[in-house]
Amino acid sequence: MISFFINFIDDQSSINQQKSEKLNPMKTAPQTDAVFLQTVSLAVAQLKQRLQHDYEQAYPNLGEIIHLVLDEEETKAWDLTLFPHLLLPDLVEAHIETLNLPVIETRHEDLFAHEPRKLETYQPAFALCG
Repeated sequence: MISFFINFIDDQSSINQQKSEKLNPMKTAPQTDAVFLQTVSLAVAQLKQRLQHDYEQAYPNLGEIIHLVLDEEETKAWDLTLFPHLLLPDLVEAHIETLNLPVIETRHEDLFAHEPRKLETYQPAFALCG
């Protein structure tokens, strides 16, 4: 009688295991992974073009150096995350700062807010005097 229950439990556990393997939401299809990587790669390429343009406008004679900085920082960003486009502007900016170039304003600040937006404080339209 005990062996019957052991076999029954063992059979049920293998059924549950097969079901969980089929329904595992954490596994993604290779096609999905490829589409994700292609999408992120495209976003990084577009961002690099924009950063290259912005920094070349700021430092017109340093196009080749800016290109090298972008490539180096892109590699670092890919090593750190699967979302390198989120880190790339800050990594490039930090690298440019180490070159001791004169500080200028680039146009990529609209990509990410470095400072929190300041909210207007509420001011009443009238005051009660008493």
